[in-house]
Amino acid sequence: MTALNELVNLLDLEAIEVNLFRGVSPDENRQRVFGGQVAGQALVAATRTVEPGRSVHSLHAYFLRPGDPTKPILYEVDRIRDGKSFTTRRVVAIQNGRAIFNLQASFHIPEAGLDYQTPPPLGVPAPETLPDFKERMAPYKDRLGEHYDRPRPIDVRFVDTDPMARNGLAAYGQRVWLRADGRLPDDPVLHACIVTYASDMTLLDTAILPFGMSWDTPGMQMASLDHAMWFHRPFRADEWLLYVQSPISTHGSRGLAGGNIYTADGQLAVTVSQEGLVRMAQP
Repeated sequence: MTALNELVNLLDLEAIEVNLFRGVSPDENRQRVFGGQVAGQALVAATRTVEPGRSVHSLHAYFLRPGDPTKPILYEVDRIRDGKSFTTRRVVAIQNGRAIFNLQASFHIPEAGLDYQTPPPLGVPAPETLPDFKERMAPYKDRLGEHYDRPRPIDVRFVDTDPMARNGLAAYGQRVWLRADGRLPDDPVLHACIVTYASDMTLLDTAILPFGMSWDTPGMQMASLDHAMWFHRPFRADEWLLYVQSPISTHGSRGLAGGNIYTADGQLAVTVSQEGLVRMAQP
């Protein structure tokens, strides 16, 4: 089974009661559950309770406690509102009787209206011309250990440099091409959940770009605190998407970064913002 098939299965939650779903984590040696996984699974749970024809247009989430990857996660959905145009759901992820994650998502019936977007950057190299993760990170293979060889459901191509060589990027952040590493079914819900999963992979690192640091800088402690996404236009997660990320503020052991996700033809598909713990151990 490919890494992408495993991710698709990971997002296929088990319905165990009305408004109650169960998800599992991949068999990986992680200290905690990857935040994008919990966010993606929570969005799946919310979507399972929404009538067809309404697509997610925004989500706001808080990471409350580290998830235990050795135990299932229960997702409890609260059907807050079903309106004529909008539907609102709240999802709480639970382990050991305690909330580890909270998500609120809003769904909207497609409507016609005014159309404007922040334009995409110009002159970005095509993803096919850039090295994949293993090629880009080969100089750091020993430093990364098992993280280097881990199967990857998302093909990530760093445009400007690798995530370990950070100097000189602070002026504009970083740009990353990404897509699911394989063909997906046509279900737009799945594509939204895959991009939700992928959106957590590189964004918080952007908050420490001005300092020339990376996530594995000695003494660095990083963890997601909250995550917000706005879905603007249709996209496919198995086609190339350009993730343009920039640091906004780093202060008080918290870092905030923002990102725009564009389709390959320049359509603004998703906007993302994330704040996280950015703490340096004291000498």
